[in-house]
Amino acid sequence: MGATITEKILAAHCGEKTVAPGQFIMAKVDVMLGNDITAPIAIEEFRKSGARRLAAAAKVVLVADHSTPNKDIKSAEQCRLMREFSREQGVEHFFDVGKAGVEHALLPEEGLVAPGECVIGADSHTCTYGALGAFATGVGSTDLAAVMATGECWLRVPASIKVVYRGRLRPWVGGKDLILYTIGRVGVSGALYQALEFCGETMTSLPMADRLSMCNMAIEAGAKNGIVPPDAITEAFMKSVTDRPYTAYRSDPEAAYVRTLEVDCTTIEPQVSFPHLPENAKPISQVGDIPIDQSVVGSCTNGRIEDLRIAAKLLKGRTVHPRVRMLVIPATPRVHLQCIKEGLAEIFLEAGAALSTPTCGPCLGGHMGVLAKGERAVATTNRNFVGRMGHPESEVYLAGPAVAAASAVLGRIAGPEELA
Repeated sequence: MGATITEKILAAHCGEKTVAPGQFIMAKVDVMLGNDITAPIAIEEFRKSGARRLAAAAKVVLVADHSTPNKDIKSAEQCRLMREFSREQGVEHFFDVGKAGVEHALLPEEGLVAPGECVIGADSHTCTYGALGAFATGVGSTDLAAVMATGECWLRVPASIKVVYRGRLRPWVGGKDLILYTIGRVGVSGALYQALEFCGETMTSLPMADRLSMCNMAIEAGAKNGIVPPDAITEAFMKSVTDRPYTAYRSDPEAAYVRTLEVDCTTIEPQVSFPHLPENAKPISQVGDIPIDQSVVGSCTNGRIEDLRIAAKLLKGRTVHPRVRMLVIPATPRVHLQCIKEGLAEIFLEAGAALSTPTCGPCLGGHMGVLAKGERAVATTNRNFVGRMGHPESEVYLAGPAVAAASAVLGRIAGPEELA
C-alpha cells in the first residue's frame, strides 16, 4: 500500500521506511518555533527540565509578534526573557521589533521552512507551513520545551483526508474563501487529529499566498496539519527565498485516506464565517444587512502583500465609512516596505484606514484594535470565538481581504462586486 505525503515526511524523520496512522513515533525536528506568548513558558520549562543547552540552536526560531511593540510591562518582560535566552543560547533566528513580523508569514519569507521538513511550533497556526509541503503542527509550550531540549517530538501519525478542488475560481475568490467554505463543510472538529491534504487542478494554479492562508486554518477544522503537495509553484517560491537543498515528497496514487472531499470551485462565492465559529460559513449573497464597527486586514492568514494589494485595489479613490475603523496590518517589515514602494500605504491612509507596524495585535484581542462591548468586526483573521478580539459580547466575522475592504467602505458586510 502506498503512503500519503504526511506519512512519508514523518517516516523520514523517525528513521522508519513506513509509518501508519495511529502509530506513535519520535520525530526529529527541523524547526522549533515560539513567540512572545508561548516561548517564555517554554523557556521556563526548559530550565526546569535541567537542560543547559539547546539541542540545536540553529533550528530554534523565536519571534516577538503577538504583543509587540510591547503593549504593557508584562509583554515587555516576556520579550526581554526571549531576548536574553537567545543571547545566552546562541539563537540566530530571534526576530525582535523592527525585524519581527507575524511569525507564520515571516518564516516562509525568510526561507526558514522548506518542503519535506518537520516543523513544531508553540502556536496552533504552525500548520501554515504545510503550504510548502512540510509537516507542520502546533504544540503546547511544555512540548516545545521538550523539543528544544531533545531535538525530537513525540507524535501520533495522523490519518489523512484528501480535499480535491476542481474548477476555475470566480472573481475575488481566493484561498481564504476556499478554506472557509471547506471548514463549513467539514466542521470545526471534522478533521480532528487528521491531516488535511489539499490537492486538485485548482490547487495547482493557486498562488503560494493563498496556499499559506488555507493551511493556516487547517487547525480550525481540528486538523493536526494541513499540507499541499509541492509543485512548480512551490519550487519557484523556494528559489525566491533560499538556495538550500530540500526533499519534496508527494502522496502515492494508492495512498489510503479516511475520506475524500470533492469541491466544485466554480460555485464558490466570497465567504463570510459568522460568530462564533469558523464553520459558520455563508456565501456573501446570503449574508444580509450586517453593519460593522471595524474592519481588519492582516494577520498570519491574510497579511501578505498579495492580500494588501487586493484591499488597496478596492479602496483606491474611496473612503472608509464614517462609522467604521479600518486597520491594515502588514504581516512583516518587508510587506510593510513593499506597501510603501507600491503606493499602497498612500491609498490606505488617504482612504482613512490606520496602517500599523507588523503585529498579531487585534487577532487575539491583544492590542491595536480591541473591540468594545456590542461592537462588530469583519476581519481577515482566522478565529471568531467568543471574546477573541475583545469584549465577550463583541462579534467577529471572518472573510478575505476583498470582503473586508468592501465592507469598510460600505459600513456593512459587503462583497467587492458592490463597488464595481
